[in-house]
Amino acid sequence: MVAGFFAPMTQTDSITERSLIRRDLAELIQLSWPVVLSRLGIMTMGLTDVMVVSHYSTQEIGYQALGWTPTGVVIMTGAGLLAGVQIITARHIGEGRLEATGGVLRRGLVYSTWLGLALAALLYAAGPWALTHIGLAPDLARGAGLVLQVLALSLPFHLISTSQTYFLEALSRPKPATLAMWGCNLINLAVNLILVPGTFGLSAMGAVGASWATLISRAILCVWLGIYIARMSDARALGIFKKPIDTRKDAVDQLVVGFGGGASYFVEAGAFSTMNIIAGYLGTMAIAGWTLVLNVTAMIFMIPLGLSAATAVLVGRAYGAKDRAGLVRAGNLGFAVCMAAQVLVAIFVLFGARNIAGLYTPDPALIEIAATGLTIGCLYFAADGLQGVAAQALRARSDVLAPTLTHIFSYAVVMIPLAGFLALRTPLGLWGILAAVIIASVLSAGLLLGRFWWMARRL
Repeated sequence: MVAGFFAPMTQTDSITERSLIRRDLAELIQLSWPVVLSRLGIMTMGLTDVMVVSHYSTQEIGYQALGWTPTGVVIMTGAGLLAGVQIITARHIGEGRLEATGGVLRRGLVYSTWLGLALAALLYAAGPWALTHIGLAPDLARGAGLVLQVLALSLPFHLISTSQTYFLEALSRPKPATLAMWGCNLINLAVNLILVPGTFGLSAMGAVGASWATLISRAILCVWLGIYIARMSDARALGIFKKPIDTRKDAVDQLVVGFGGGASYFVEAGAFSTMNIIAGYLGTMAIAGWTLVLNVTAMIFMIPLGLSAATAVLVGRAYGAKDRAGLVRAGNLGFAVCMAAQVLVAIFVLFGARNIAGLYTPDPALIEIAATGLTIGCLYFAADGLQGVAAQALRARSDVLAPTLTHIFSYAVVMIPLAGFLALRTPLGLWGILAAVIIASVLSAGLLLGRFWWMARRL
């Protein structure tokens, strides 16, 4: 049976295939829901900052949004650069090389530490200067620069905890990372409520206070996960405390997967951050409205992001075990579950857009802008999710270049200039940005899904 899909099947084959689909679907869902909750926890930390700040001051939302813009690019890029931890660990498990998985984590921790320190120093020193030289209003650039500097200091902690989380997910142990993430969200909320409006006699810190809350929470998460991994009963058997015993090729593969994922995430995150800049040119209300829309849609994207991680783990294991039918089956199940989930979410948002916007702000004008934006955004939720899952499925089967080139074309070549034209040169304004996002997401999804299925036929 070729790839489990393209050759005629007997009745016995059909029964076996259905059994395997049920098994893989159960494993996908069992792995996905804690991963989705973990990714939602990452976004909830940012959501908490935005909601607390938005109830404190509409002006401070602009500081928060633009301060997050460069760090958001770095965080997404770092997540891609460290994706090799998850994918190579899953491959080693598929190959039956459990003792080599600890080496993957050790390399990931080294990469994330040096990467985090370098990027933190760069953003802290150059970020505020850059914000003042891109044509923003002086007060907006100054406030955003202060937020950016504090967030830059949290980057090493965030990237280290990303490597730790990827490792646990590849081991099919995502729940401890999910529990730790949500515990730190409670800490983040508590510190936000103290620092943003200024309680217990402290001076109000606004958006800067929210950034300090994020830094503290990320540092605690990093330590929490490190202690858990070190205390796992099989930590020594997995090689966590030993020098990596795998081959130079394994180390190179980890870097290649990371560079491919990092490039893709950098382009995509950078393109969406450019949307923030374009919205900033449209005025304070436009950037505030876009910030709320983007925050909600980013929260929604955590569902396919979690599904993409679970799909990559299953595809990576099948690839390591040289199970061709299992590889294709895992990918298609990931796509189907993602599509169903995103359609359901779109329906929920469509009918609840105004109520969702009201959770962020009491400002009626801002609610109107955000609700309209969310309604339009329902048109790209499914495509945006599918392109994310397809990209990770391709990387897990060692097809690294195609997702990167697709994201460069869809988001950098198509979306950025199209958004600039529609938003700034036509009456569409903010809705021109959303139109460009819809077009780019559909294009990316179509190309990546086509690539996966074309590769499936070649197996």
